[in-house]
Amino acid sequence: MATAQATDKIPGELKDVPGWFPPLDQILFTWFLERQETRGFQGDLVELGAYLGKSAILLGHHRQAGEEFTVCDLFGGEAPDGANRAETAKSYSSLTRQAFERNYLSFHDALPRVLEAPTSVIAQEVSPDSCRFVHIDASHLYEHVHDDIGAARDLLLPDGIVVLDDFRSEHTPGVSVATWEAVLNRGLRPICLSTQKLYGTWGDPEPVQEELLAMLRERADCGLSVQEAAGHCLVRTRAQKGMQPPPFPHSRHYTAAEPQKPPTPVVSAPTPRRPRSRARRIGVDLLPPIVTRAIRRTLAN
Repeated sequence: MATAQATDKIPGELKDVPGWFPPLDQILFTWFLERQETRGFQGDLVELGAYLGKSAILLGHHRQAGEEFTVCDLFGGEAPDGANRAETAKSYSSLTRQAFERNYLSFHDALPRVLEAPTSVIAQEVSPDSCRFVHIDASHLYEHVHDDIGAARDLLLPDGIVVLDDFRSEHTPGVSVATWEAVLNRGLRPICLSTQKLYGTWGDPEPVQEELLAMLRERADCGLSVQEAAGHCLVRTRAQKGMQPPPFPHSRHYTAAEPQKPPTPVVSAPTPRRPRSRARRIGVDLLPPIVTRAIRRTLAN
């Protein structure tokens, strides 16, 4: 995330909510969450860093009965340190809790549990070993991301999924360092990489990778490659031209576009009739042929 976006539009569809959540990641979020649900995998949901709610709205759609969804964000509040304050002022000046809640309630009947606080509080607010899915998209500073990853490891159930945003953006090197450090030294196992997110687990990635690869290979709108690095299988995905997000319910404010009226047919002006020759107007054709030819030679001259 690099620049603030306008926040004054009431969303009718998920695409109307400002934020950085491309179709490929919407497809992957949906696939991972639905895979858990079809297997009866129960657990809470957590999002660290919500901005204006685009990914939270999708996550909330997958909250099952008995599960809790917790969102933690500063929402423009006081940052814990000077570097974080500078980051917030640059990239999130348009962020308010009111805007987040308005967007979320456009699609849901009730809010998630909202913590307006630094993400460092999450370990005290959510029980360890209770979550099936954690999305980390808060501060881009190394120290904060390092701690957010540690918190996610403690919160997740075995085989739970963590998603790390901006792990390879040029403006977020702190996220990259913290992410790959977790892969190399802290037991995080990558499942797949999208253009801007890493999907991983502290469980066994192979079963889910095999199913994911089968799904991705059937899609014509998704580029795919598999590499090995430092003992890890890295599934790389990228959107192809024309990729569309998965279907998602409209908001309560949605208004269908009025059908366009067919264009009014253009009526061409009638072609003017050529005026009759002077000879015809005076009835030349009624005269004897020798006279007619003489008159026509005169008119031609």
